[in-house]
Amino acid sequence: MMSRPDFFSFACYYCDMEKNSKASFLRSIRFFVGLALLAPFTACIVSCLSSSGSDEIGEFDDFGDVDFRSEMRAFVAKIAEAARAVDSDFIIVPQNGQELFTDSGETSGVPMTSYLSVIDGSGRESMFYGYYADDEITPVDDRDHLVDLCALGESYGVKTLATDYCFTIAKMDNSYAWNKARGFISFAATDRELSEIPDYPASPRDDHTGAVTNLADAKNFLYLINGENFADAEAFVTAAGNTNYDVIVMDLYQNDEPFTKAQISRLQTKPSGERRLVLCYMSIGEAEDYRFYWNPTWKEGSPSWLEAENPDWEGNYKVRYWDASWQEIIVGNDSSYTKKILDAGFDGVYLDIIDGFEYFEER
Repeated sequence: MMSRPDFFSFACYYCDMEKNSKASFLRSIRFFVGLALLAPFTACIVSCLSSSGSDEIGEFDDFGDVDFRSEMRAFVAKIAEAARAVDSDFIIVPQNGQELFTDSGETSGVPMTSYLSVIDGSGRESMFYGYYADDEITPVDDRDHLVDLCALGESYGVKTLATDYCFTIAKMDNSYAWNKARGFISFAATDRELSEIPDYPASPRDDHTGAVTNLADAKNFLYLINGENFADAEAFVTAAGNTNYDVIVMDLYQNDEPFTKAQISRLQTKPSGERRLVLCYMSIGEAEDYRFYWNPTWKEGSPSWLEAENPDWEGNYKVRYWDASWQEIIVGNDSSYTKKILDAGFDGVYLDIIDGFEYFEER
């Protein structure tokens, strides 16, 4: 609905355009009388739809001049700067949100080179399988969009770590083959919870000898962030440590207890004695109610940066990730999430919900 000043200006403009005839003037009068009569009815419809929650009509948030994509790029860069002040080789891998690679989110856009230069890798889920449902092939248009953006990243030295969600052996084979053909490191996850070390293949694809000290050396990775199938941290370390994957992506915690620096050091060595990389998962676009920082009194809107719960993931809440208070939890002080990861001796971070900007753009 127009505000009163806008309505008045529009009325004057309309009448001025029609002022050359009395008939036109009368039509103008009838037009605005009609608008006035309809206004209460229109307002009632909008109000009812808004209060009923129907498609959230009427719920228009004013975020001011926030550029959601720029803010996410800046947040990732802030984490990288703080971490590399402690460990100059610290690896930064944002997951999803490859649209941040260019100004338009398409490969035809201008590459955001400052962002691309900050990150070492780019995690990508469901490029070939699992985009809409596990073990189902990703539609061609979606696949091509993601493949092209990841290829763009690769041209700037950003290594792609691709995770497909599939459990049929033939589809797992396809996933590995299609990713390899494009130069991507891949992992075929047999469960969406990422709680299993797959039985197939028996050993990692492209298993090889030689130390892995950066992502360019890696040919495979294990994505295992949910420890529910392991009795304790030692059981997790033993199981994951006995694999020959080049990179392990895992959580900082097992049953609410952080892994020790000694345990991470053990995981950084393959059974053959050669070095591998261990990255720590950290969500920066959502708050999780099972994390060390969570306050049980929190609820949507309190604190002000806490948004609605993710309907697909219980206990995960959208956040205004550009807010200084949220960022302080993630990075910038001795009790921050990033500092805990550094203290545990991880080689880098695997940042999730990078595509959180989409939630706010859709609002």
